[in-house]
Amino acid sequence: MEQKQMDRDLKTRHISMIAIGGSIGTGLFMASGAIVSQAGPGGALIAYMLIGIMIYFLMTSLGELATFYPVSGSFSAYAQRFIDPAAGFTVGWMYWIIWSLVASIDIITAAKVLSYWDTFSGVSSLVWCFVFLALLFLLNAFSVKSFGEAEYWFSFVKVLTIILFLIMGVLMIFGIIGGEPVGLKNFTVGDAPFVNGTLGLLGVLVVAGFSFGGTEVVAVTAGESDNPQESMPKAIKQVFWRILIFYIGSIFVIGALLPYTDPRLLNEASDVAMSPFTLIFEKIGILFAASIMNAVILTAVLSAGNSGLYATSRLLYSLSQDKQAPAFLGRLNKRNMPFNALLLTTALIIMTIIYAHIDMGGYSKLLNMLGTLVLIVWAISVLSHFRLRAAIKAQHKDINGLLSYQAPLHPLGDIVVIGTVLFLLIGQSSADIMARNWPKLVESVIPILIAVGSYLIYKAVRKTKVIPLHEIDLSKHHMNQ
Repeated sequence: MEQKQMDRDLKTRHISMIAIGGSIGTGLFMASGAIVSQAGPGGALIAYMLIGIMIYFLMTSLGELATFYPVSGSFSAYAQRFIDPAAGFTVGWMYWIIWSLVASIDIITAAKVLSYWDTFSGVSSLVWCFVFLALLFLLNAFSVKSFGEAEYWFSFVKVLTIILFLIMGVLMIFGIIGGEPVGLKNFTVGDAPFVNGTLGLLGVLVVAGFSFGGTEVVAVTAGESDNPQESMPKAIKQVFWRILIFYIGSIFVIGALLPYTDPRLLNEASDVAMSPFTLIFEKIGILFAASIMNAVILTAVLSAGNSGLYATSRLLYSLSQDKQAPAFLGRLNKRNMPFNALLLTTALIIMTIIYAHIDMGGYSKLLNMLGTLVLIVWAISVLSHFRLRAAIKAQHKDINGLLSYQAPLHPLGDIVVIGTVLFLLIGQSSADIMARNWPKLVESVIPILIAVGSYLIYKAVRKTKVIPLHEIDLSKHHMNQ
């Protein structure tokens, strides 16, 4: 049977915008205020800087892998080729579960966001969930171009909002608009800039880490990029600047304009009217600030859901190509899209949405597990990169001839990522360990047990072995599969 290939229809502008918009979601728009209130403006800035450095190194490692081996559904393919087929199987199925859950959560959030406007609140949120799912399904079902174009504009709206927010925020700090100059006095109110000391910082590091989840999706696009050698390094450079300007800039503006003692920052009810972005737009005197921000948050969550459907269908396709998933998931339709893989993901999303509407407690359990799963995928991906470099050394190959893009400061970057991941895995459970909250601790450990279990079972059944460094395939012959 002739091997069909997926279209390489994603242009550099699509991939750059997916990289820029990939991780900007409710984490920044909604949770940033809570981080400032818990750790103070200084603590929040340090938390985002530390995680930003880790994400930059994660992206440079992934960028090197993606330019050397540009395949769709990259994470499982990297682990399979550079570590062990069992690691590829584990990371592939885990990443599929992660993004199916993320897409479900984003669609449920979009329905909640819509109910903010009275016009839409008469219709059940379950109905809106299915309307949004249908929209995202159609964007992904026709061509990779329609996905790329939709994602480009979704991301454009988010980026434009943040740029406006930063410009207006700086003007307010200097008193050019909005009355008296605020200056940096909120950085010294009460216990600021560092509230709750080291514990405050540790508590928000985990939240900051998860609000960057999704940055790595850009590596999955390599298999459908028309020029991965150009688009990947460019996207990675932009990730660094985006983290610096968007995340750290936004936290700085929020910390300067709103005292950490403002009770609205905690926003425990996740109310869009309490989003720090809304609060600051209202301060400037923008009418309908909450409505405008609500519309932006709606595009942000739909964009994240759109990326989720894209990433999961590509992963299932990749797993099937490697005979780690049923063969029907590796078939492409007339438009060269992995349509069966998209259908299976959509079915899982439908079940998750229905489950979340029946059992509200189950929804938060899924959210808790997500964080741990993402950390495991990041760790395995960086390990793949570490072994690629070790194999090049062991086989005495010319690194400049093999790698058109090289991750700077290797191996320091990989060590930073692994160290941070271990720290976050322990950090997210530290409060539960201190409080002896055993049920919650078991919840955090379940994803780790599932990962280790699936790795060992696959290993035992298929009798796979960790590939010796001198046997790792460094040729480029089966790259554009």
